[in-house]
Amino acid sequence: MVMRFLQRLAIFGLGVFCVWLIVFVVFETADRRLPWILALSITYGFAAYIVLPRAIRLGLKILQHKRVPSYTITGDGLPGDPVNVALVGTLQQLRSAFRILGWSEADRLGLASSWGMIRAFVFNSPYPTAPFSTLYLFGRGQDIGFQKAIDNSPRKRHHIRFWALSLTRAQATWGAADFWLNTDRPPDNERVMWVGAGTRDIGLSLTRLTFQITHATDSDTNAERDHIVAELMKSRMIDAVEVYRSGQGIVTAHVNHYITDGEIALAHLVVHDA
Repeated sequence: MVMRFLQRLAIFGLGVFCVWLIVFVVFETADRRLPWILALSITYGFAAYIVLPRAIRLGLKILQHKRVPSYTITGDGLPGDPVNVALVGTLQQLRSAFRILGWSEADRLGLASSWGMIRAFVFNSPYPTAPFSTLYLFGRGQDIGFQKAIDNSPRKRHHIRFWALSLTRAQATWGAADFWLNTDRPPDNERVMWVGAGTRDIGLSLTRLTFQITHATDSDTNAERDHIVAELMKSRMIDAVEVYRSGQGIVTAHVNHYITDGEIALAHLVVHDA
């Protein structure tokens, strides 16, 4: 009881410090030297991309709840999209399955692709292979991602990120903490488990904790998981589906608010390599 009180007191103190730093140090310093709108913009950038992500990571450590068995991790070290799909097969089978569904493989994130995405988003022009922001699982960013635009708009899309996991490793550690501690990526030609996090983008928003600009996502990730599995089943890209619990979830606030039952749909790809 005392420890919990001290933890909450520490979190409160951390919050007060962040407010003081952002408002009375960064903003007031910038406001004395720059036009008001520029000072506000600099303060926003400093708060959203530097101060708040670090404060939240520290808060998670204080609360000792930084357990991530069922969620991916953002570049700031915060909880990201829920893991909800797992497919077994080769990289070529995975690519073939989603190509047959009419999904496009996402471009790698870079300056050119990021600028292309910004232009497409502003002008609402098609960009079927738009890049994804990087989320982390098994100590690395996604290995591959696929998407399908909704109404041919870059602002709304079905999309899923995948991370490859050795089948030997998966079978030995599935359901245990060690399952999530693997950092090795299997060879591209190996038959592996593709652990995926599928969500549906529905527009533009700010993240709940750091107020960074990002795609708004539909909170019901169960529905997106079911949509992806239904498409794969309808096109006979997978066999029977099994359902597993992903494990203990995070009890602190998430970057985005999601409704998830914590279940992962697991299936074997049956499409031929192409």
